[in-house]
Amino acid sequence: MTTPTDTALMLNPTLTSLTPEEIPGTRTEPTKVDPIKTATGVYVSIHGHFYQPPRENPYLDAIERQPSASPFHDWNERIYHECYRPNAYARVLNDCGEVVGIVNNYEYLSFNIGATLMTWLERYDREVYNRILEADRKSAQRLNGHGNAIAQVYNHIIMPLANERDKYTQIRWGKEDFRSRFGRDPEGMWLAETAVDYATLEILIAEGIQFIILAPSQAQRCRVIPTDEETQTDWIEVGGAQIDPTRPYRCFLPDPQGGEDRKSIDIFFYDGPISRDMGFDDLLNNSHNLLGRLGLAIQGDGRPSQLLSVATDGETFGHHKGGTEKCLAYAFVSEFPKHGWTVTNFAHYLSISPPSWEVQLKSVTAWSCAHGVDRWQEDCGCGGGGGWHQKWRRPLRESLNWLRDQLTEIYEEQGRHLFLDPWQARDEYIKIVRDRSPENIDRFFRHHQTHPLTPLEQVDGLRLLEMQRHSLLMYTSCGWFFEELSRPEGVQILRYAARAIELAGDVAGVQLEREFIARLAFAPSNVDAFKDGAGVYRHLVQTAQISLEQVAAHYAISGLFTSYGPQQRVYCYDAYQRDYQLQRMGPLTLGVGQLQLVSEITRESVDLVFAVLHIGGWDFHCCIQPFTGRRAYTEMKEHLFGVLQEASAAHAILAMNEHFDGKSYNLRDLFAEERHRIMRLLSQETLMRLDQLYSQVYRDNYGIMMGFHRDELPVPKELQVAAEIALGHRCTESVLGLEQELGNAQADGQVMSAHLGELEAIATEAEHTRCNLYLPEAKLILERSILRSLWDLLHEVQPELLEAAIQRLERLIAVGQRLNLGLSLERSQELYFYWLTGQLDRHAIPSLDTNIASGSAESFAISPGDPVQLRRLLLLGQTLQVQVTPQLEQLR
Repeated sequence: MTTPTDTALMLNPTLTSLTPEEIPGTRTEPTKVDPIKTATGVYVSIHGHFYQPPRENPYLDAIERQPSASPFHDWNERIYHECYRPNAYARVLNDCGEVVGIVNNYEYLSFNIGATLMTWLERYDREVYNRILEADRKSAQRLNGHGNAIAQVYNHIIMPLANERDKYTQIRWGKEDFRSRFGRDPEGMWLAETAVDYATLEILIAEGIQFIILAPSQAQRCRVIPTDEETQTDWIEVGGAQIDPTRPYRCFLPDPQGGEDRKSIDIFFYDGPISRDMGFDDLLNNSHNLLGRLGLAIQGDGRPSQLLSVATDGETFGHHKGGTEKCLAYAFVSEFPKHGWTVTNFAHYLSISPPSWEVQLKSVTAWSCAHGVDRWQEDCGCGGGGGWHQKWRRPLRESLNWLRDQLTEIYEEQGRHLFLDPWQARDEYIKIVRDRSPENIDRFFRHHQTHPLTPLEQVDGLRLLEMQRHSLLMYTSCGWFFEELSRPEGVQILRYAARAIELAGDVAGVQLEREFIARLAFAPSNVDAFKDGAGVYRHLVQTAQISLEQVAAHYAISGLFTSYGPQQRVYCYDAYQRDYQLQRMGPLTLGVGQLQLVSEITRESVDLVFAVLHIGGWDFHCCIQPFTGRRAYTEMKEHLFGVLQEASAAHAILAMNEHFDGKSYNLRDLFAEERHRIMRLLSQETLMRLDQLYSQVYRDNYGIMMGFHRDELPVPKELQVAAEIALGHRCTESVLGLEQELGNAQADGQVMSAHLGELEAIATEAEHTRCNLYLPEAKLILERSILRSLWDLLHEVQPELLEAAIQRLERLIAVGQRLNLGLSLERSQELYFYWLTGQLDRHAIPSLDTNIASGSAESFAISPGDPVQLRRLLLLGQTLQVQVTPQLEQLR
């Protein structure tokens, strides 16, 4: 994070806490050599490995709510708010905590982002996703065409433990995913856990990867590469992590024939001690610490240039260590350049300083296991703790290897009838994973099919390819990383295995699950309730499997509370409503319909009929069965609605069971997101009555509460709770009304002022009654309202209404702070900062996506030529904690 020392240096460049003489290798004299084109001086490359385990439900292709990530929906979303977005908009602050700059750290970081995480970012926030892509383009412009981004093996499998075919697919999928996003071929590739062996290097070389990044402990020995005139030097043993990380190395593949033209790949070894300090010490507390620690690593051996390289989990910058993205931002744009260091990436440095040393690696290694790669196959102790063993690791891997081999036989046998080359089709299936549009799928089949495929054959082809995708996903390294199989990571890879088994059964009619479970029984769990892997599978995997009938039941029950159109998206399924009728009779509600479900992923479809009866409260009775014809469906529908006239739940359920097979679904069978929404709807009336009751208790006892406070006595808990609930309800209602007015094109300023006045009154009452209001929904609404108000202020407000609009906005911010809602003004700061720097300094406004208005911000309503209005707008910047002192000085 930016400290007062950092910010004082930025505001007054004459101050210095670290003189150039104290930093080895600092260029104190101007040089005519361009360090971008010629290797000279000190270069810095900080690499962030950004990755999250895949968390999507294999049946829904979406992440379901994870309570442990509260108050966020899931861990991806939580870390996005703590790390991924803050690094795209990293603040540089002055010593007053005001924003003086916003830096896209991805423009200066060397980075890789896992393909599954990038897919999530693309879906969740295109603004941040595009900013990452833009950062790579800008870094390439700055560094002679070498962008900061490098690729990653697709879904983070341990490459030395993969078979040769899977190695190729992981690298090819990683390259294609990268190419489809960044618009260029990757020069380097990140290996999961930096796990490597020579067989993996050979495939990386064959696939055109120029370099990789490893831990210093993975090197065995090194030596100078001789020129034609030089004599070969002796090897230097560096197996204890003593290799010099300030230069690149070339690694040649063993050549039994002794040929001179040996295949090779270049390797960078990050500085181990500094990287560890970044992750586990206070090195990122301020840029002074970071600069000084990096400076100690410079070698004083007279080389024209050297590279200071560190690497760590990208989530370190903001998630593991809150606010440290600010430290990086200040170091990148101020500290490093001020001391003559060039911020680079590995590809660029390699282009101006090719290896003059070669290296040999230890046989099989990784950065997070002292035992090679045993952490992902043995009870080696890595990742353990609390007395738990990891004896389950070997049986788990053996079970998955058995399953993979069974799936391989099925794929080859069934696939050869559909694909010219089944394995080439698998390697190129990533193009469908990236774009599942019907046009792209048809194009894929035209290229790979052995003959024009029927729709049913296309479904089987997609099922086979999905089976293979899940057979790769089930090797995601996180499943072995921790101490227990039943953790979410282990359960996730077993869910991938279950989905692959199911797809194999759909295509080939084989039964693999029983044998797979029997093999998992040899994987002992540390949790008595599960006993072993078989118990984990039965309790946590089989119970989470989803059928098309469950998707239909979800649609039917939620349809009682939502008006669905002819086509509705239900996760990764398209639901086509062929017929639907709803009737209410007394307390009963009956819905009957015909539905076609189509999977976006496999194109499989099914025609179903449903009947759902809402008895009242949380009681539902839903039945599903295949559609057998229009006549049978019409007779069934007429019969059920006829029985409904009796207004008897028992008779209606009996009638439904006559027409269906007796299996029924209820509220518990809904997917979690929709179940929670309906539960809130069903509870709304009860909660409203309770709100009224608590409000009455609060009003009746307000004087008594104040008496307790005057005498400094503790208020009875029942009265304090009533006050907090009553005030919280009023606050939420007021911010909802305010937001509605802001979204109204004909908004009345007096009405908005009335809502503001109510919020201010609530804040005053909360202060007097000492109520702590926990209102996460009101917080989000108020943040949106502030952003909406600022957008309108800068774009649409007429000059004569400017003062009133600014006053409303300042009141909004002030009341949010008085209510102690923990307001975040980050997005409003960004909007104001871009207005400030664009309109006043460059007269060019960048394209903004504020999630409020579409299109680019082409102009602002307030002209910079009006000094009175301009001064008022600048004073607003102080409220938003954006530095405006230089602009105010100009006006004076």
